[in-house]
Amino acid sequence: MPTPLVGRATEISALDEVIAAARKGDGGALVLHGEPGIGKSALLDQVRGSAPDFWVIEASGAEFETELPFAALHQLCVPVLGHLGELSPRHREALEVAFGLATGTPDLFRIGLAALDLLSSATRRSPLLCVIDDAHWLDDASSKALSFLARRITSEPVAMIFATRGGGPGGLPGLTVEGLRDTDARTLLADGVSTLDPRVRDRVIAEARGNPLALLELPKSGGFALPDTSSLPNRIERGFAARLAGLPAGSRLLITLASADPTGDPGLLWPAARELGEEVAASADVAEASGLVEFATRVRFCHPLARSAVYRAASAEDRRRAHRALASVTDPAVDPDRRVWHLAQAATGPDDDLAAALARSASRAQARGGVAAAAAFLERAAALSLDAGLRTEHTLGAVGAKLDAGAADAAAELLTTVETGSQDELGLAKVDLLRGRIAFTRHTDGLGADFMLRAAHRLAEVDPEWSRECFLDALEVSLVVGRASGVMDTVVSEARSAPPASSQPDVLDALILLATEGHRAAVPVLRRILADRPMWTRRPALATMIAAELWDLETHAGIVDGLMETARETGSPHPLRLGLAQVAVAAVVTGDLGKAMSAIAEEAAIADALGVPALRYPRLHLTAMRGRRGEGVALFDSAAAEGGGQLIANVHWASAVLYNGLAEYPAALAAARQAAEPGDLFLAGVALPELIEAAIRCGERDPASEALEFLTARTTPSGSSWGLGVTAYARGLVTGAEADYREAVERLAASPMMPYRARAHLLYGEWLRREGRRRDAREHLRIAHELLSSMGMEAFARRAADELRATGEVARGRSTTGRDELTLQEVHIARLVATGATSKEVAARLFLSPRTVDAHLRNIFRKLGITSRRRLRDLPDPEIIGNGGGDHGPW
Repeated sequence: MPTPLVGRATEISALDEVIAAARKGDGGALVLHGEPGIGKSALLDQVRGSAPDFWVIEASGAEFETELPFAALHQLCVPVLGHLGELSPRHREALEVAFGLATGTPDLFRIGLAALDLLSSATRRSPLLCVIDDAHWLDDASSKALSFLARRITSEPVAMIFATRGGGPGGLPGLTVEGLRDTDARTLLADGVSTLDPRVRDRVIAEARGNPLALLELPKSGGFALPDTSSLPNRIERGFAARLAGLPAGSRLLITLASADPTGDPGLLWPAARELGEEVAASADVAEASGLVEFATRVRFCHPLARSAVYRAASAEDRRRAHRALASVTDPAVDPDRRVWHLAQAATGPDDDLAAALARSASRAQARGGVAAAAAFLERAAALSLDAGLRTEHTLGAVGAKLDAGAADAAAELLTTVETGSQDELGLAKVDLLRGRIAFTRHTDGLGADFMLRAAHRLAEVDPEWSRECFLDALEVSLVVGRASGVMDTVVSEARSAPPASSQPDVLDALILLATEGHRAAVPVLRRILADRPMWTRRPALATMIAAELWDLETHAGIVDGLMETARETGSPHPLRLGLAQVAVAAVVTGDLGKAMSAIAEEAAIADALGVPALRYPRLHLTAMRGRRGEGVALFDSAAAEGGGQLIANVHWASAVLYNGLAEYPAALAAARQAAEPGDLFLAGVALPELIEAAIRCGERDPASEALEFLTARTTPSGSSWGLGVTAYARGLVTGAEADYREAVERLAASPMMPYRARAHLLYGEWLRREGRRRDAREHLRIAHELLSSMGMEAFARRAADELRATGEVARGRSTTGRDELTLQEVHIARLVATGATSKEVAARLFLSPRTVDAHLRNIFRKLGITSRRRLRDLPDPEIIGNGGGDHGPW
């Protein structure tokens, strides 16, 4: 065991806990946060020494290598690549492509799962300790992949310890490393420096502010200089640079060469050193004697600050010489991107050929999932481009890549460097489109649609088809961020001046027709357009909204099935998330809440793998139908606090459904009025029946009658049994005519829309009871209660039970057991296993390891009171679902 560090008992205890848990198979991660020199690297040394039974593998972020995708992940995995042959061909190929060992375009999920599989295979030899230093300098692709791994090792004998100044993988358990107390600082100083004047000692302790590296480095500069007002890390870096200054030129250049190569690979360093001359190659002993660097099986600096200090202290010419030498010994066939990167650092001025090579590297990086790396390559390509047109092209490409990487602020800043004065209309349109994307991503203003409209007008003459696409882009943006602000109306008005479609009316024409002349005129055109499957592929979000606007569940299902099939084949995460969200929404309105839970859990797993929040609106729909006040209000409040546009519309609709189920009609009416604002596809229409029911119960007949007119105008042209059935019972509420209720029950009898079928029986039964026809009422209320209970629509089921009780009949209660504790994720795993899926198949679906799935299964068996997969397969779906899926789950 290593000697404990002075003053670090708390940190060492936290690290020991992670190691002890991993030793038992309960893997975990810990991120050490702290300023430079505070002792993070020393703690990493401590944890290495405290785990002699672990296989230690390491990686380190590098300030000068953030452009190369998966560089740090590759560095970490190199020692365990001997297990590559144990992986499935799909996983093996994913890692080979990510590490540049093969060509292809795998997605981040596959790479993450493959890395997880690789580490899991390596643990057959011994537990694994992954040490990642300087995590703030990780390349973006590695940061995402390592974060993915760290969140999925909970059932693996793996510990991951990160050290960062700030940034790096997010969402992981963290510990801030603070400065040492004065007593500990004195002890460390006494151990590190044998003799020191008391006055110097006191001043060093005061200036070091508990920073261990400062305590050890500041005394080396004397102690009687004038006070230095610069930051402590800068002073420490200058101390390292001062050691460099006294070395011979050859040794300085060798250390500079080492600082310019982030890989620490001696196989690159020594050939590059020989390129610089024998004097450089032969100066290793003197360079190592400085204490700055160690030349062993891997080139390592004494501290990360030492490396950056050396690189910054070198002259610009020496840095260029170092990069030029490294480029000359880097194999262009095996590692073309690193070679181009070194050449770019060695460049002294514009070079169109080198800029073109950087652009090719950007394409390769993007294909490998390194959008941040692509942005960096393109930005450097722009700086090296002599041709003004190419410079602009590369800059705009870099802006787009930064947006894809989620760096909207950096994209906006880079876009300001584009000179628009010399741009033609096509170039100005491209700039406006990027401004629109930035505004949309930032959510700070409503200008996204405005910029896209301006681009559409600019393109009207030069590219009419693209112009029409821009109008559609603006419409989609307005549907998401512009609701209730008049933006959609503005977009539709502007789109009326769009260039005409090349042949028959397209979706843009149909949407304009819908907004200006209503459903009767637009529905035939919209139906023809929805029959065009390529439109589903080009604009799946818009296609699903239009199908829902027509109350056409069959077409909606076809669109979603196609979307899911394509997304699963390609592994593309964003279409897959949209598809799963729409699967959940459709499952909610058909009453298959178990299917909705599974889809929501799978989308959340993908979002977690991406490191982004899960989509909220499917969860809103599910919660509304289930009818739990506490869960619903908490979810609605949090969604309203952080969302806008379409999300707020979903909150209002879900609130109206929840409160109608709870028979809290004033609250339902207030929410439904907001949800039913004109200018929205789907939600404004489906909110109208909620408004009518709440208004009638509140005695407000005029708003209910007006809403019925709007609803009828929407559903009659669509002709769907769902729309017509809902309209019939809404009309019954307004007119009080039994024929309307009968029509609703008949139209919805064969419909898959089970919640609405049940509500038709509930409303009819309530009407019959109020008419004094208790026997007739019981029949419909009994059907309503059975349907609502079996679906898990708790609030509406209680309404039906209360009505049955008022007729003199007591509804059968629904038993509750421990299975109610299942989380959404556990419900999904249970349902998959019940269909015969293996742990490996479930793991691939949810981006987990098979061991993690088995751990979840043990919890599921315990909660359901069963002991085997066979017994799970025998359980009916409602018993698996229970009242589970609450907010106590991991997502």
